[in-house]
Amino acid sequence: MPTEGPFAPGTLAAMAERATDRALASGALQPIETESELIEDAGVRFVLRTASNLARKDRALAQQGAEDPLAEPHPDLFVARVSESHVALLNKFNLLDRHLLIVTLRFEHQERLLSEADFGALARCMAELDGLGIYNGGAEAGASQLHKHLQFVPLPLDPAIAPGEPGVPMEALFDAAEPGNGALQVPGLPFGHAFVRVGPPLWATTERAARTLHGLYRVMLRAVAIEPLGADARQSSAYNLLCTRRWMLLVPRSRERFESISVNAFGFAGSLFVRTREQASRAREHGPMAVLRAVGVARRAPPDAPSGES
Repeated sequence: MPTEGPFAPGTLAAMAERATDRALASGALQPIETESELIEDAGVRFVLRTASNLARKDRALAQQGAEDPLAEPHPDLFVARVSESHVALLNKFNLLDRHLLIVTLRFEHQERLLSEADFGALARCMAELDGLGIYNGGAEAGASQLHKHLQFVPLPLDPAIAPGEPGVPMEALFDAAEPGNGALQVPGLPFGHAFVRVGPPLWATTERAARTLHGLYRVMLRAVAIEPLGADARQSSAYNLLCTRRWMLLVPRSRERFESISVNAFGFAGSLFVRTREQASRAREHGPMAVLRAVGVARRAPPDAPSGES
Protein backbone atom coordinates (compact mmCIF):
# COMPACT_ATOMS: atom_id res chain seq x y z
CA MET A 1 0.00 0.00 0.00
CA PRO A 2 1.31 3.55 -0.65
CA THR A 3 3.27 5.04 2.21
CA GLU A 4 2.92 8.78 1.62
CA GLY A 5 1.61 10.97 4.44
CA PRO A 6 -2.04 11.75 5.27
CA PHE A 7 -4.05 13.68 2.69
CA ALA A 8 -4.06 17.48 2.83
CA PRO A 9 -7.22 19.21 4.10
CA GLY A 10 -9.74 19.89 1.36
CA THR A 11 -8.48 17.19 -1.02
CA LEU A 12 -10.34 13.99 -0.08
CA ALA A 13 -13.32 14.49 -2.42
CA ALA A 14 -11.10 15.01 -5.45
CA MET A 15 -8.91 12.05 -4.50
CA ALA A 16 -11.99 9.83 -4.21
CA GLU A 17 -13.22 10.98 -7.63
CA ARG A 18 -9.86 10.27 -9.27
CA ALA A 19 -9.62 6.87 -7.61
CA THR A 20 -13.15 6.03 -8.76
CA ASP A 21 -12.39 6.91 -12.38
CA ARG A 22 -9.17 4.89 -12.27
CA ALA A 23 -10.77 1.85 -10.60
CA LEU A 24 -13.74 1.81 -12.96
CA ALA A 25 -11.42 1.94 -15.96
CA SER A 26 -9.31 -0.96 -14.69
CA GLY A 27 -12.22 -3.05 -13.45
CA ALA A 28 -10.98 -2.98 -9.84
CA LEU A 29 -14.23 -1.25 -8.83
CA GLN A 30 -17.33 -3.30 -9.58
CA PRO A 31 -20.49 -1.39 -8.58
CA ILE A 32 -23.56 -3.43 -7.70
CA GLU A 33 -26.51 -2.26 -9.75
CA THR A 34 -29.73 -1.86 -7.77
CA GLU A 35 -33.29 -0.70 -8.18
CA SER A 36 -34.37 1.73 -5.46
CA GLU A 37 -37.81 2.47 -4.06
CA LEU A 38 -39.06 4.52 -1.12
CA ILE A 39 -41.29 2.87 1.48
CA GLU A 40 -43.15 4.90 4.12
CA ASP A 41 -43.14 3.10 7.46
CA ALA A 42 -43.38 4.32 11.07
CA GLY A 43 -42.63 7.93 10.15
CA VAL A 44 -39.58 7.12 8.00
CA ARG A 45 -39.22 7.08 4.19
CA PHE A 46 -37.03 4.00 3.94
CA VAL A 47 -34.90 3.34 0.87
CA LEU A 48 -35.22 -0.28 -0.27
CA ARG A 49 -32.54 -1.36 -2.74
CA THR A 50 -32.89 -4.58 -4.72
CA ALA A 51 -29.77 -5.98 -6.39
CA SER A 52 -29.97 -6.90 -10.05
CA ASN A 53 -26.89 -9.15 -10.13
CA LEU A 54 -24.66 -10.31 -7.27
CA ALA A 55 -22.93 -13.13 -9.14
CA ARG A 56 -19.57 -11.31 -9.37
CA LYS A 57 -19.49 -10.52 -5.66
CA ASP A 58 -20.49 -14.06 -4.70
CA ARG A 59 -17.71 -15.51 -6.88
CA ALA A 60 -15.15 -13.12 -5.41
CA LEU A 61 -16.11 -13.98 -1.84
CA ALA A 62 -15.98 -17.68 -2.61
CA GLN A 63 -12.47 -17.32 -4.06
CA GLN A 64 -11.26 -15.15 -1.21
CA GLY A 65 -11.05 -18.01 1.28
CA ALA A 66 -8.96 -17.09 4.34
CA GLU A 67 -7.21 -14.16 2.62
CA ASP A 68 -7.52 -10.62 4.00
CA PRO A 69 -8.53 -8.43 1.02
CA LEU A 70 -8.18 -5.27 3.12
CA ALA A 71 -4.54 -5.95 3.92
CA GLU A 72 -3.44 -6.11 0.25
CA PRO A 73 -6.17 -4.39 -1.77
CA HIS A 74 -5.98 -3.78 -5.50
CA PRO A 75 -3.84 -0.62 -5.87
CA ASP A 76 -6.51 1.12 -7.92
CA LEU A 77 -8.87 0.96 -4.92
CA PHE A 78 -6.50 3.04 -2.80
CA VAL A 79 -7.81 6.58 -2.17
CA ALA A 80 -5.60 8.18 0.48
CA ARG A 81 -3.63 7.79 3.65
CA VAL A 82 -6.02 9.15 6.28
CA SER A 83 -3.77 9.10 9.35
CA GLU A 84 -0.71 7.34 10.70
CA SER A 85 -2.92 4.34 11.49
CA HIS A 86 -5.61 4.27 8.76
CA VAL A 87 -6.08 4.39 4.99
CA ALA A 88 -9.14 5.03 2.83
CA LEU A 89 -10.06 2.51 0.14
CA LEU A 90 -12.92 2.33 -2.32
CA ASN A 91 -15.44 -0.39 -1.49
CA LYS A 92 -14.84 -2.85 -4.34
CA PHE A 93 -18.51 -3.90 -4.62
CA ASN A 94 -20.16 -0.56 -3.91
CA LEU A 95 -23.85 0.28 -3.75
CA LEU A 96 -23.19 4.01 -3.34
CA ASP A 97 -20.86 6.43 -5.10
CA ARG A 98 -17.66 7.30 -3.22
CA HIS A 99 -18.31 4.55 -0.68
CA LEU A 100 -15.08 4.52 1.35
CA LEU A 101 -13.64 1.94 3.71
CA ILE A 102 -11.53 3.41 6.52
CA VAL A 103 -9.15 0.55 7.28
CA THR A 104 -6.48 0.03 9.95
CA LEU A 105 -3.00 -0.29 8.42
CA ARG A 106 -2.12 -3.02 10.90
CA PHE A 107 -4.55 -5.88 11.34
CA GLU A 108 -7.04 -5.44 14.17
CA HIS A 109 -10.06 -7.69 14.60
CA GLN A 110 -13.44 -6.27 13.60
CA GLU A 111 -14.83 -7.24 17.02
CA ARG A 112 -12.32 -5.07 18.85
CA LEU A 113 -13.93 -1.96 20.29
CA LEU A 114 -13.24 1.29 18.48
CA SER A 115 -10.30 3.41 19.63
CA GLU A 116 -9.70 7.14 19.66
CA ALA A 117 -7.48 6.60 16.60
CA ASP A 118 -10.43 5.01 14.76
CA PHE A 119 -12.58 8.04 15.53
CA GLY A 120 -9.73 10.33 14.51
CA ALA A 121 -9.61 8.75 11.07
CA LEU A 122 -13.39 8.96 10.72
CA ALA A 123 -13.39 12.59 11.88
CA ARG A 124 -10.80 13.52 9.22
CA CYS A 125 -13.15 12.20 6.52
CA MET A 126 -16.23 13.81 8.06
CA ALA A 127 -14.45 17.17 8.18
CA GLU A 128 -14.07 16.90 4.38
CA LEU A 129 -17.57 15.75 3.43
CA ASP A 130 -21.00 15.79 5.05
CA GLY A 131 -21.50 12.05 5.27
CA LEU A 132 -22.48 9.03 7.28
CA GLY A 133 -19.91 6.89 9.06
CA ILE A 134 -20.85 3.37 10.09
CA TYR A 135 -19.30 0.45 11.90
CA ASN A 136 -20.56 -3.13 11.79
CA GLY A 137 -19.32 -4.59 15.07
CA GLY A 138 -19.09 -8.31 14.35
CA ALA A 139 -20.65 -10.84 11.99
CA GLU A 140 -24.03 -10.67 13.74
CA ALA A 141 -24.06 -6.94 12.94
CA GLY A 142 -23.40 -7.50 9.23
CA ALA A 143 -19.59 -7.38 9.08
CA SER A 144 -18.23 -9.44 6.18
CA GLN A 145 -14.50 -8.94 6.87
CA LEU A 146 -12.45 -9.65 10.01
CA HIS A 147 -10.02 -6.74 9.41
CA LYS A 148 -11.22 -3.68 11.35
CA HIS A 149 -12.74 -1.05 9.09
CA LEU A 150 -15.29 1.70 9.30
CA GLN A 151 -17.30 2.84 6.29
CA PHE A 152 -18.08 6.33 5.09
CA VAL A 153 -20.52 7.57 2.43
CA PRO A 154 -21.47 11.13 1.40
CA LEU A 155 -25.06 12.25 1.97
CA PRO A 156 -27.79 11.91 0.89
CA LEU A 157 -27.89 8.12 0.96
CA ASP A 158 -29.90 7.88 -2.26
CA PRO A 159 -30.61 10.17 -5.25
CA ALA A 160 -34.34 9.46 -4.72
CA ILE A 161 -34.25 11.43 -1.46
CA ALA A 162 -35.74 14.84 -2.26
CA PRO A 163 -34.00 18.11 -1.35
CA GLY A 164 -35.07 19.18 2.13
CA GLU A 165 -35.60 15.62 3.34
CA PRO A 166 -33.12 14.06 5.77
CA GLY A 167 -30.09 12.68 3.95
CA VAL A 168 -30.26 9.79 6.42
CA PRO A 169 -33.92 8.69 6.34
CA MET A 170 -34.02 7.55 9.99
CA GLU A 171 -33.07 11.09 11.02
CA ALA A 172 -36.74 12.05 10.55
CA LEU A 173 -37.39 10.57 14.02
CA PHE A 174 -34.49 12.12 15.88
CA ASP A 175 -36.00 15.52 16.72
CA ALA A 176 -38.39 13.67 19.04
CA ALA A 177 -35.55 12.30 21.16
CA GLU A 178 -35.85 13.20 24.81
CA PRO A 179 -33.99 16.36 25.85
CA GLY A 180 -30.77 16.14 27.81
CA ASN A 181 -27.17 15.09 27.48
CA GLY A 182 -25.52 11.69 27.41
CA ALA A 183 -27.17 8.55 26.03
CA LEU A 184 -30.76 9.32 25.00
CA GLN A 185 -33.75 7.41 23.64
CA VAL A 186 -35.63 8.11 20.39
CA PRO A 187 -39.36 7.37 20.96
CA GLY A 188 -40.02 6.09 17.43
CA LEU A 189 -37.28 3.44 17.45
CA PRO A 190 -38.78 0.09 18.56
CA PHE A 191 -35.43 -1.58 19.27
CA GLY A 192 -32.75 -1.09 21.90
CA HIS A 193 -30.38 1.77 21.16
CA ALA A 194 -28.41 4.70 22.52
CA PHE A 195 -28.54 8.10 20.82
CA VAL A 196 -26.40 11.21 21.35
CA ARG A 197 -26.42 14.64 19.78
CA VAL A 198 -23.21 16.42 18.81
CA GLY A 199 -22.75 20.06 17.85
CA PRO A 200 -20.51 22.26 15.69
CA PRO A 201 -17.92 23.04 18.43
CA LEU A 202 -16.91 19.38 18.42
CA TRP A 203 -15.54 19.74 14.88
CA ALA A 204 -13.16 22.60 15.70
CA THR A 205 -10.23 20.20 15.31
CA THR A 206 -9.85 16.55 14.40
CA GLU A 207 -8.23 15.90 17.76
CA ARG A 208 -11.18 17.36 19.66
CA ALA A 209 -13.67 15.46 17.52
CA ALA A 210 -11.82 12.16 18.01
CA ARG A 211 -11.58 12.61 21.77
CA THR A 212 -15.22 13.66 22.19
CA LEU A 213 -16.71 11.07 19.84
CA HIS A 214 -14.73 8.31 21.52
CA GLY A 215 -15.92 9.46 24.93
CA LEU A 216 -19.54 9.54 23.81
CA TYR A 217 -19.15 6.12 22.20
CA ARG A 218 -18.04 4.69 25.54
CA VAL A 219 -21.07 6.27 27.23
CA MET A 220 -23.32 4.66 24.61
CA LEU A 221 -21.70 1.25 25.05
CA ARG A 222 -22.36 1.39 28.79
CA ALA A 223 -25.96 2.42 28.16
CA VAL A 224 -26.61 -0.77 26.16
CA ALA A 225 -24.45 -2.98 28.42
CA ILE A 226 -21.69 -3.75 25.91
CA GLU A 227 -18.36 -4.26 27.65
CA PRO A 228 -14.74 -4.86 26.63
CA LEU A 229 -13.55 -8.45 26.97
CA GLY A 230 -9.98 -9.70 27.24
CA ALA A 231 -6.64 -8.01 26.75
CA ASP A 232 -7.51 -6.80 23.24
CA ALA A 233 -10.89 -5.28 24.29
CA ARG A 234 -13.20 -7.41 22.16
CA GLN A 235 -16.88 -6.46 22.32
CA SER A 236 -19.14 -8.49 24.62
CA SER A 237 -21.90 -8.51 21.97
CA ALA A 238 -22.55 -7.34 18.41
CA TYR A 239 -23.69 -3.83 17.54
CA ASN A 240 -23.95 -1.22 14.80
CA LEU A 241 -22.72 2.35 15.10
CA LEU A 242 -23.83 5.26 12.92
CA CYS A 243 -22.25 8.72 13.06
CA THR A 244 -22.84 12.07 11.34
CA ARG A 245 -21.75 15.62 12.12
CA ARG A 246 -24.96 16.01 14.16
CA TRP A 247 -25.55 12.74 16.05
CA MET A 248 -24.49 9.18 16.79
CA LEU A 249 -26.69 6.10 17.10
CA LEU A 250 -25.59 2.76 18.57
CA VAL A 251 -27.79 -0.32 18.12
CA PRO A 252 -27.06 -3.66 19.83
CA ARG A 253 -27.84 -6.70 17.70
CA SER A 254 -29.42 -10.06 18.45
CA ARG A 255 -28.90 -11.61 15.00
CA GLU A 256 -27.59 -10.81 11.54
CA ARG A 257 -30.70 -11.41 9.45
CA PHE A 258 -34.47 -11.36 9.36
CA GLU A 259 -35.59 -14.48 7.52
CA SER A 260 -33.13 -14.41 4.58
CA ILE A 261 -32.60 -10.62 4.63
CA SER A 262 -29.19 -9.54 5.93
CA VAL A 263 -29.09 -6.25 7.85
CA ASN A 264 -26.07 -4.09 8.58
CA ALA A 265 -25.73 -0.54 9.91
CA PHE A 266 -27.17 1.00 6.74
CA GLY A 267 -30.49 -0.62 7.63
CA PHE A 268 -30.65 1.43 10.82
CA ALA A 269 -29.94 4.54 8.75
CA GLY A 270 -33.15 3.76 6.85
CA SER A 271 -31.57 2.06 3.82
CA LEU A 272 -32.24 -1.66 3.42
CA PHE A 273 -30.51 -3.81 0.81
CA VAL A 274 -32.00 -7.06 -0.47
CA ARG A 275 -30.64 -9.60 -2.91
CA THR A 276 -33.85 -10.68 -4.67
CA ARG A 277 -37.32 -9.46 -5.56
CA GLU A 278 -38.73 -12.09 -3.20
CA GLN A 279 -36.78 -10.55 -0.31
CA ALA A 280 -38.01 -7.09 -1.36
CA SER A 281 -41.58 -8.38 -1.24
CA ARG A 282 -41.04 -9.77 2.27
CA ALA A 283 -39.55 -6.47 3.44
CA ARG A 284 -42.58 -4.61 2.10
CA GLU A 285 -45.00 -7.13 3.62
CA HIS A 286 -43.55 -6.94 7.13
CA GLY A 287 -42.40 -3.32 6.97
CA PRO A 288 -38.79 -2.15 7.23
CA MET A 289 -39.13 -1.10 10.88
CA ALA A 290 -40.34 -4.59 11.83
CA VAL A 291 -37.31 -6.05 10.05
CA LEU A 292 -35.03 -3.85 12.15
CA ARG A 293 -36.87 -4.64 15.37
CA ALA A 294 -36.45 -8.36 14.70
CA VAL A 295 -32.64 -8.14 14.43
CA GLY A 296 -32.20 -5.72 17.33
CA VAL A 297 -32.72 -6.26 21.05
CA ALA A 298 -35.50 -5.13 23.37
CA ARG A 299 -35.41 -1.50 24.43
CA ARG A 300 -33.96 -0.59 27.80
CA ALA A 301 -33.68 2.75 29.55
CA PRO A 302 -30.06 3.93 29.57
CA PRO A 303 -28.57 5.09 32.88
CA ASP A 304 -27.78 8.75 33.44
CA ALA A 305 -24.34 9.55 32.09
CA PRO A 306 -22.28 12.70 31.52
CA SER A 307 -22.13 14.07 28.01
CA GLY A 308 -19.08 14.89 25.95
CA GLU A 309 -18.26 18.29 24.51
CA SER A 310 -20.83 19.48 21.97
